[in-house]
Amino acid sequence: MRFASLGSGSQGNSTLVAADDTLLMVDCGFTPKEAEARLQRVGVTPASLDAILVTHEHGDHCAGVASLSKRHGIPVYLTHGTAATNRLSGCHQQVLVNAGARFSIGSITCSAVPVPHDAREPVQFRFDAGGWSLGILTDLGSITPHLVASFSGCDGLLLEFNHELDLLMQGPYPGTLKRRVAGDFGHLNNAQAGHLLSQLDNRRLRILVAGHLSQQNNTPEHALAALAGVAAHHGARIQVASQDSGFDWLSLLEEAEPSLSAAVGT
Repeated sequence: MRFASLGSGSQGNSTLVAADDTLLMVDCGFTPKEAEARLQRVGVTPASLDAILVTHEHGDHCAGVASLSKRHGIPVYLTHGTAATNRLSGCHQQVLVNAGARFSIGSITCSAVPVPHDAREPVQFRFDAGGWSLGILTDLGSITPHLVASFSGCDGLLLEFNHELDLLMQGPYPGTLKRRVAGDFGHLNNAQAGHLLSQLDNRRLRILVAGHLSQQNNTPEHALAALAGVAAHHGARIQVASQDSGFDWLSLLEEAEPSLSAAVGT
């Protein structure tokens, strides 16, 4: 199992997950033209995608999904609540799933895990294939026991480190937006992400990617500083996803040296 990112942040998100002959895209917050260019950069053609999975209806996650799906005949998996927003009308094919559902696409088993976020029926995903597990967990404002149980035991994890709380509160955002981002249905700050890691069973964790960093209210250095105080990543390879370039393919089979360097986008 391996994964890559086309970009991660408030300007657009998309993650690729591959195992054996199955290739999935999680979200597409980019225009089809931009997504195609970013796919080419990691050696993927749109025609090779087996499905697009959508976490929720916010534009930085779904803006390009319907057009890319229609253009290349790709089925889209989404929750009933996400579909009801009509933000993804015009897809080639919609496959509706329930939050909490477990289903298979090719050789990958997908678990749609409900999360606390200000959307209609938001989920994040855990993927299992060939004895390996990968978690993608962004866009949540608080930590629940169900999340801890659902994302424990992963070999790879892309986890939201959205903002540094002091930077957010001292920054230029209006008060309503600050409260929304920092609220229980907003986004994880660096300290919350570190706290979540300390609660997970990460004994198998090989690769940890800090993702969905706010360009306005966070820096890779702040995210890595939060990680430095958390022992629960058990020496996993650590990387920071960037908005502009995401990160190239990472394989869960790789034996990586522990690192706390800001390897942004590579």
